[in-house]
Amino acid sequence: MTSSTARDHARPLRKLTARGRGEAHRVASPLELFFDLCFVVAVAQAGVQLVHAVAESHAGEGILNYAMVFFAIWWAWMNFTWFASAYDNDDVLYRVVTLVQIAGVLVLAAGVSRAFEDHDFVVVWLGYVIMRFALSWQWLRVAWSAEGPERTMALRYAGGVLLCQVGWVGLLVLPEGARAWLFLVMAVLEMCVPVYAEKDHPTTWHPHHIAERFGLFTIIVLGETIAAATVAVKSAVDESDALGELLPIAVGGLLIVFAAWWIYFVVPIHGHLRSNQQSFVWGYGHYFVFASAAAIGAGLEVAVEQAVGKAHLSTPAASAAVTLPTALYLLTVWVLHARHFKVGLAQQLVLPGAALLMICCTFLGDWAVLAAGLVAALTVATGTTLTARAAARESAAVASDGVG
Repeated sequence: MTSSTARDHARPLRKLTARGRGEAHRVASPLELFFDLCFVVAVAQAGVQLVHAVAESHAGEGILNYAMVFFAIWWAWMNFTWFASAYDNDDVLYRVVTLVQIAGVLVLAAGVSRAFEDHDFVVVWLGYVIMRFALSWQWLRVAWSAEGPERTMALRYAGGVLLCQVGWVGLLVLPEGARAWLFLVMAVLEMCVPVYAEKDHPTTWHPHHIAERFGLFTIIVLGETIAAATVAVKSAVDESDALGELLPIAVGGLLIVFAAWWIYFVVPIHGHLRSNQQSFVWGYGHYFVFASAAAIGAGLEVAVEQAVGKAHLSTPAASAAVTLPTALYLLTVWVLHARHFKVGLAQQLVLPGAALLMICCTFLGDWAVLAAGLVAALTVATGTTLTARAAARESAAVASDGVG
């Protein structure tokens, strides 16, 4: 780093200019890691309320509320992540505004229980608005620092984000029956903002940095899943003598989470993120990756409560709380990036086939979660074996060509 660059970096306020897409050694910053850690608090609150809803046989209502709240968490997280990949200058104002966004998600987390139990979205809405206004301010800073197409892009972002907040007011004034439809409309409009804003001038997000950020958040969500399941098993063991019923759930859940980590990280995805179109599909699809990963933890808690007689639902329903989000996770990871690295029909069918088997495990009674865990482990073993055989055949073919 030159002396002039060092002096510029030391300034408390700097222009918010774009970073280079080919920048070397681009990794997640401590602020971004802190950001993720605070956001997972809201994820945990959504998971807790989903457990309560499903355990009380209000699965439909609980899943709808979970989908709505999780969208607010995920969308605010993803927008910041993509913005930071292109414009993180780490000055004082950037840090302060980012901390405001963190405060917003903590406000949102505080309102999750009221949204689920009383259908009162005021606090959730307030937290979301805080986060979105902070992001709009960041985009206005970009506009002030830029000119030409880049300035237009930044103004489109800021204006689009602010306009969408007007529509979300409907959650506070519309009757309950209309809120689901409002959510669908507003979710689509929110996701159209980046597409419209970047149609003439894409942001200079960094593929390796983006892949790392999404991977780190996946790890954090899976960690929260393990923590939630551990607390559920501990509470059940402390309050009852049902180790025989809980052990299969604990083992199966652990195998599922281990396999979920393995399957997501088995291949590097940053090389596939070459265009905005690919990145939009990949990034938006992670709503289902994150939501299903967090829901697995909630499902394991439901299965534990049902095993010790605390949940008011059948064994197949409790098993479905684990197997269905796991199947969704497997399918989504396959669609988003695993399929791009599979060679041949056998490799391509591993994850879809595993998802189908996962759903079938739902009907295996008390052994459903353990069976699902074994399917997950078998999926990893099968995929690893097929990949190793394909690599061995390729190496043999290359060696044969070299000899010839």
